[in-house]
Amino acid sequence: MELTGDDSPAALEFFLTHFEGSPRARDFARRLVLGVVSHRQEIDRLIEQSADHWRLTRMAKVDLTVLRMATYELLFCPDIPMNVSIDEAIEIGKRYGSGDSATFINGVLDHVAVVSGVK
Repeated sequence: MELTGDDSPAALEFFLTHFEGSPRARDFARRLVLGVVSHRQEIDRLIEQSADHWRLTRMAKVDLTVLRMATYELLFCPDIPMNVSIDEAIEIGKRYGSGDSATFINGVLDHVAVVSGVK
């Protein structure tokens, strides 16, 4: 959805038809995607504010997507502990991002947590 620019419900459902996970995991993925889409302006503002000297357009798509999902969790998912959101985002960055992704994601999310009052 990030790559195509199509954040429609149809695009989400297309993604979920290729999702290899349990129904519970699929529901969680749907919750994250819909949450990010519905709060994208606020999430992007916080990420850009927390990423010194980085515009969203310059960020790697993987890093930006991970940051958006984790920021949504930090702000709107009180059932997910802050440390879990940040740690999982770092691990996803290590696995799918560049060599610097984990450090970058950690720094931005730590600042997001402070600025938003979560930490």
